Amino acid sequence: MLERPPPPPDAPTRILDAAERIVQARGVTALTLEAAAREAGVSKGGLLYHFASKEALLAGLLGRLADRVAAEFEAVLDAQPPHLARTTRAILAWTFDDPHMVCEQHQRAAAVFLAAFHHDPALLDPIRRVFADIRARLRQDALPPGHALAIMAAGDGLFMGRIFGMYEMDAEGLAAMRAALERLAVPQAGSP
Repeated sequence: MLERPPPPPDAPTRILDAAERIVQARGVTALTLEAAAREAGVSKGGLLYHFASKEALLAGLLGRLADRVAAEFEAVLDAQPPHLARTTRAILAWTFDDPHMVCEQHQRAAAVFLAAFHHDPALLDPIRRVFADIRARLRQDALPPGHALAIMAAGDGLFMGRIFGMYEMDAEGLAAMRAALERLAVPQAGSP
């Protein structure tokens, strides 16, 4: 039996995908409603039906990105066994266990972050809320003060270093870094 190809993406998805590609390839200044419509293969009127302005288009990009990040983290968290530092262990897995840590989707996400920040920093509020929720969960882990946040900050730094090509760590360096962070992920004595 022949498998059916997946249905084509709907117009808002095509428009957001096109906007991501434009921002990644040419920057936020190249993102115009006309360019996004042309790249998505829709009329400008069709684009305006879904996104009434460039701000609405950028807000749509950040909202979708926040949803992706939240879903990605939830999947990693759900895969963690019960543990007093379960959220922190999810951060470690999120940081070190993904063999495609810097993939096309992550490159596009970084471009969208920068574009939104350049255009209007308030556009980052949906993604800020996702990370605020993760930080709140980290505070529930039974770790000494600062340990979980240090692990999260190290993971964020490693991700940004990879995204922006600041450095590339070999397998030995990554293993050493993970081992150091794992030592911080040990629950406090007397924790329930």
